[in-house]
Amino acid sequence: MSFIKSLMNIFSDQNDAKKINRIATKFAALKNQNRKALIPFITAGDPNLEITVQLMHQLVQSGADIIELGVPFSDPMADGPTIQRSSERALKHHVSLHDVLHMVGEFRKTDSTTPVVLMGYANPVEALGYATFATKAKDCGVDGVLIVDYPPEESAEWVQCLEQQEIDAIFLLSPTTPQARIEQVAKMAKGYVYYVSLKGVTGASHLNLQDVSAMLARLRQYIALPIGVGFGIRDGATAKAVADLADAVVVGSRIIEEIEKSPEAELLGNVGNLIGTLRKAIDEN
Repeated sequence: MSFIKSLMNIFSDQNDAKKINRIATKFAALKNQNRKALIPFITAGDPNLEITVQLMHQLVQSGADIIELGVPFSDPMADGPTIQRSSERALKHHVSLHDVLHMVGEFRKTDSTTPVVLMGYANPVEALGYATFATKAKDCGVDGVLIVDYPPEESAEWVQCLEQQEIDAIFLLSPTTPQARIEQVAKMAKGYVYYVSLKGVTGASHLNLQDVSAMLARLRQYIALPIGVGFGIRDGATAKAVADLADAVVVGSRIIEEIEKSPEAELLGNVGNLIGTLRKAIDEN
């Protein structure tokens, strides 16, 4: 009997290993180290199709904990001019959702631990179909998905499809989010919650840390998941200030600007230096 029990334990351990959640594992490790997550955002296919996977690896080597990978879309209504331009550049290369999933698969060939979250809009997902998308995303190694224009009140089927593939459904909250939606997100979200610290679109400035602190205190009354804060983070000082309040710092427009202005030969190094600067600032005691 003991031999059979040992065998069952082995199979159970193997099954558990398959179910490891990279996002939860990452946040748990960071918490044990008393550190905060750095989550950079880049748009897949910007500035070209070939460099994205190299850029993802550079982000990790320079200190990123989780990567948010944007799916290019022709009408990115929640994004400011900088990220809109990154989508335009990617779409000029005809980058599709299939290409983005392929990039994640390529990344996974040499990185099996860094969580990857896809961020985008509903149209490409719906063109593929919830179930098909979720299956393909799982197969290539996606850990979470944030669809900007899926409100939680209308996302039950979407979340269920992701849950069936053990993918985290991530949601946005903002300074103007009503109480009922906060409570809905608290029930449905997995992985982490992304708090948009400013009114308006990505790339906005004038971050008010007192407002962020007050809102995070309110959100934590309902949300047990880690909360990442993005929008308006452009340098090490701001990243550090946000890290003192939140569980994660999300940086997008500033990285896209660095990609935009860098010659291709210097792009990886320049982005790596920026991420390294943010990482160092976040880790300062």
